[in-house]
Amino acid sequence: MRSRLATRSARLVLAAAVVTALAATTACGPEDPSETGAAVPSENTSSSTPAKGTESGDSGDSQGKTEAPSGDKSGYGQSCGTNDLDFTVTWEAQPISHYLVTAKAKSGITCYLDVNTPSVSFGSGADGVASPVGQGGGDPIKLSGTSVAYAGINVKTAEGEGGKQFENVIIATSEDDPNPAEVELPDAPTVDKPIVTNWSTKRDEVIPRIV
Repeated sequence: MRSRLATRSARLVLAAAVVTALAATTACGPEDPSETGAAVPSENTSSSTPAKGTESGDSGDSQGKTEAPSGDKSGYGQSCGTNDLDFTVTWEAQPISHYLVTAKAKSGITCYLDVNTPSVSFGSGADGVASPVGQGGGDPIKLSGTSVAYAGINVKTAEGEGGKQFENVIIATSEDDPNPAEVELPDAPTVDKPIVTNWSTKRDEVIPRIV
């Protein structure tokens, strides 16, 4: 009788131990989710989310793009260089025959003629340099859009038959301008001791006279 009771008690103790072990395993579970077959989240989650400004269509627009300025103020406030201007030369017969130089700012340029007298010469020799006679305006002249400035040239002030013929005149806004303009004349006059006036906004102020 005792033998049966002991055997039964031993079975009950063993069964209780098995139940306890199973309960503990079910409650705690594996620490590593990969042991259960679950997916393991990536440690670097930023790679799946585009950074701000680098999404499709954003990065191309944010690099190398410059806002256009409001209004074209290219060259505003600067002194006029010869290459900022377009020149024309016409023959004026009255009241005294002379050549009229017209200067106009190129498209998009605003500048100031702050050197009163243009540099004018015929050929490369010193005898072809036009002497200033001081006529014309005195204040800096603003050139922009349709505004223009004038200067007058008398190509021959010496008496007699001397001089040389030229088909072009060299014009610059100052003597040290590195980019003088060579402008074709309406004809090929004989040049001898030429003179030139100051710039002016009025045509009647640039009729060159020896004073």
